[in-house]
Amino acid sequence: MGSRGMVSGRGFRRSGRVRRTPTSAPLPVSGARTDSRSNYADGSVRSEQSSFRPAVCQVVGYKNSGKTTLICELIQLLQSKGCSVAVIKHDVHGFETDRPGTDTWRQREAGARAVAITGTEQSFIFESRSRELAELIKAFMHYDYVLVEGFKEEPYPKIVLIRNAADLELTARLPGVAAAAIWEDPSGSIARCLPEGQRRFGINDISEIAEYLWRERSFFQNFNI
Repeated sequence: MGSRGMVSGRGFRRSGRVRRTPTSAPLPVSGARTDSRSNYADGSVRSEQSSFRPAVCQVVGYKNSGKTTLICELIQLLQSKGCSVAVIKHDVHGFETDRPGTDTWRQREAGARAVAITGTEQSFIFESRSRELAELIKAFMHYDYVLVEGFKEEPYPKIVLIRNAADLELTARLPGVAAAAIWEDPSGSIARCLPEGQRRFGINDISEIAEYLWRERSFFQNFNI
């Protein structure tokens, strides 16, 4: 996370209450783990539940709070434990991923509302509509973790990134806040203003955040979808 040196935060309590409801298992998604008999890198057994209910964690915060950087670091650490990771990103400003002149671009320009392209190692779907977060998560049900960047108002468990005191309102206002990652000393003045019971980490405590997601993966699996 660059040169932003933060003091490690430890010993805080797990918090958050998530409604538990059973879900049905969709068809497997290419690239995800589907073998419930296989083990994680630490030797623990991947249960039937973990095969069909990913641990979902939102990473939220205001612009330039470090969301993408944190997620990229977490992907590598979770994969090192033998986990498959999918990412969903929310972009309120609009985006364009298909280059002008390609076959899929020409097909969409001709009026196709959706175009899919697949090869031996990758697939892409271009669709002219927005999707709800719950629908996107269902497409990744066979991954071990789904990390979500943004979608602040959604009810899934969240890690909120706090750069300054003005950002503290997110921890009180947003639903499902389980932890905060703070740009200052996590035992400093900003941390003391956090709601009681919320876990807190320094913004550079990547290994501790990954361990938290790993240790509490059953909590992050029990989302309402």
